[in-house]
Amino acid sequence: MTQVKLNTKTLTVKKENGVAEVHIHVNKTNAYDLEYYKELNAAIDDIRFDTDIKVVVLMSDMPKFFSAGANINFLKSAEPRFKTQFCLFCNETLDKIARSPQIWIACLEGHTVGGGLEMALACDLRFMGDTAGKIGLPEVSLGVLAGTGGTQRLARLVGHSKALDLNITGETLTPQEALQIQLVDRVFPQEETRDKTLEYARKVADSATYATSNIKLSIMNGKEMPLNVAIRYEGELQNLLFRSQDAKEGLSAFIEKRQPEWSGQ
Repeated sequence: MTQVKLNTKTLTVKKENGVAEVHIHVNKTNAYDLEYYKELNAAIDDIRFDTDIKVVVLMSDMPKFFSAGANINFLKSAEPRFKTQFCLFCNETLDKIARSPQIWIACLEGHTVGGGLEMALACDLRFMGDTAGKIGLPEVSLGVLAGTGGTQRLARLVGHSKALDLNITGETLTPQEALQIQLVDRVFPQEETRDKTLEYARKVADSATYATSNIKLSIMNGKEMPLNVAIRYEGELQNLLFRSQDAKEGLSAFIEKRQPEWSGQ
């Protein structure tokens, strides 16, 4: 049975069988302000401390938009120092996703632009519907840059020259074009996107989650290290896994030709 853990003005968190669904419902385009990010930050903290949750799916309740990014009227009315602190808070919030042990998946069923894409970039995986709409970072058209990770996370994901091209032109892509440059990881038939994403999430949540958590940390933290340091970090995580109950169970199940019963420990 699904447990509704958090229901606020801008989002709802539902939890069931190791999977948390974070539903965004700010307004019809999910154009957000500081209130949304405070509530997202609280939701992330709640999920990070919930050891039962292994996978998180970030999705929109709006039919045509994942998110259009920051509310332009909100930004226009704010003074520069406030906007700088707002971007800092957004970045600190999104960085928690990368540092969390859970696997985060962005389910993109509508337009995903500006700060909406930056939220998706902070997730570990991005799944998109084949007619979901456009995806990109058009901030240059406002005379600014994509300041909540857009220049940095995009460059690390698709390469520096392609990230530069997309940022300086503000070009938006179709889901198929986004898949070609590996901006998104999978494209599903539009009407199946949510079900396919949740099916993937449940499969991961039912797997060797102590291993998947450490695999995420190895990749996400390791990419910020020199290769020789990252390899040693990988080795330390492997050392932890060798001592785990799941590793013992996995080896035993393989030898005994049966399905493993994972404990997450």
